[in-house]
Formats: sequence, structure tokens, C-alpha cells
Amino acid sequence: MEAHLTIAEVARRTGLTADTLRYYERIGLIAAVPRAPGGQRRYASADMDWLAFLLRLRETGMPIQGMQAFARLRSQGDASVGERRQMLEQHLAEVQAKVAALQQSMQALSLKIAHYRAIDRKRPSSPGTAPEGKTSDDQHTSKPQRQQPALRARARQAPADRR
Repeated sequence: MEAHLTIAEVARRTGLTADTLRYYERIGLIAAVPRAPGGQRRYASADMDWLAFLLRLRETGMPIQGMQAFARLRSQGDASVGERRQMLEQHLAEVQAKVAALQQSMQALSLKIAHYRAIDRKRPSSPGTAPEGKTSDDQHTSKPQRQQPALRARARQAPADRR
């Protein structure tokens, strides 16, 4: 017989609050959870697996509406596999675009840190300014690269267009 977990145990294992778990059930992200005779929710291992996947969607920035749409498709069984695959492919592409943008930002930060380290190595222990009162930042600026037109275009699309 499979062991079932209480809402408190699930909350502890997932990091979600009991209120969030109840909310997820109320809005259809989680199917109705079976209850013990006293009315307490009893989560099965399949519920835990699904919650783990929902947390992945949430961590990667999928909005609640997208998660709800995915949950509705999942409830249709294998008939919706193609739609679910497409939805996840699109979400993955969005996540990859965000990761690429973050990598560029990380590179800009690394360059700025290297710049400051070089200044620290060159200057005496007392702080000073660059010529004409300019700071060292005025001499070394990393302009953000304009590489995100596809990401901006996706953000302008209506939510229905994102499925």
C-alpha cells in the first residue's frame, strides 16, 4: 500500500505553504486530492511528482494561467500530448532567451568587476577621481547589447497567442 502524505508533510517537502497547496487545488493546478475520513488531504506519490513539475514551471517563469492551461491539457490524457509538447517547447524557448540575456548581463558585470580590479591595482591606497572629475565608470561603460527583439516581441503578444 502506498503511503500518503498530509498537507503539512507536502508543504515541508516542496517548500510551498499549505495555503498555496489549497490554492493550487482550488484553481485546478492540482486535481482534487483524496481525503482521509477526518477530511485531511492525503497526497500520493503521483501528486508529489506533479507538484515537482509544477514547481519547475513556476521556477522558469511560467505564469499561473499557463500552468492552468497545461494542467487542463494534462487532464485530457494522451489526446493532448502534442499540444503539451508544443506548449513546453515554446516555454523552453522563452526560458532559453532569458538565460541568454542573463548570460550577457553576467558578462557585463564580470567586465565591470575586472575593470575595477585593474583600477584598484593601479591606484594608491587613497581614493581619487579620474581626470576632470570624471569617475572611472565614465571611461569604461558597458552598453547593453540590443539582442532581445524576439523576447520583447513575445512579451507584447496576447496571452492566448502564447499557447
